[in-house]
Amino acid sequence: MGIKSDRWIRTMALEQEMITPFVESQVGKGIISYGLSSYGYDLRVSNHFKIFTNVNNTVVDPKAFDANSFVDVEADVCTVPPNSFALARSVEYFKIPENVITICLGKSTYARCGIIVNVTPFEPGWEGHVTLEISNTTPLPCRVYANEGLCQVLFFEGDEPCETSYRSRSGKYQGQQGIVLPRILG
Repeated sequence: MGIKSDRWIRTMALEQEMITPFVESQVGKGIISYGLSSYGYDLRVSNHFKIFTNVNNTVVDPKAFDANSFVDVEADVCTVPPNSFALARSVEYFKIPENVITICLGKSTYARCGIIVNVTPFEPGWEGHVTLEISNTTPLPCRVYANEGLCQVLFFEGDEPCETSYRSRSGKYQGQQGIVLPRILG
């Protein structure tokens, strides 16, 4: 298993629609960069955000998540409250091959501001918009800019397709659109 280069990512994006829309080079003048890099792809955050609030004094429970714990915002800039978080989605739609897994890490520009981006791996066979968790670890409000880079996706190709892919087991987040809250299969 090895990390994949820009050449491989470009080929997979253009020939197999692994990333749509796909930006073939780094875009970054006056903005937080996005697009294809040496060994990864810097995805963009859309302008739809769900900002966490505790106005209802709700307990955060992944088995019984209260959607009223969020305020929906559509804006070019999202202000994440101190010591809180927001959910968002990627601009790009991903279709991960059966023999590939990804790891996604936050961009250093945001990390240096106390913003941590948490994204679980994109499993082999998964497809959809990425739900992004943006944590503000500081005691001050932080800004996140829509349609600019938020995190980098690294692609790792296995020697063979996995035996059980996300698609073949009908994973609960398969084909997700928009910002998807926690789900428990019943």
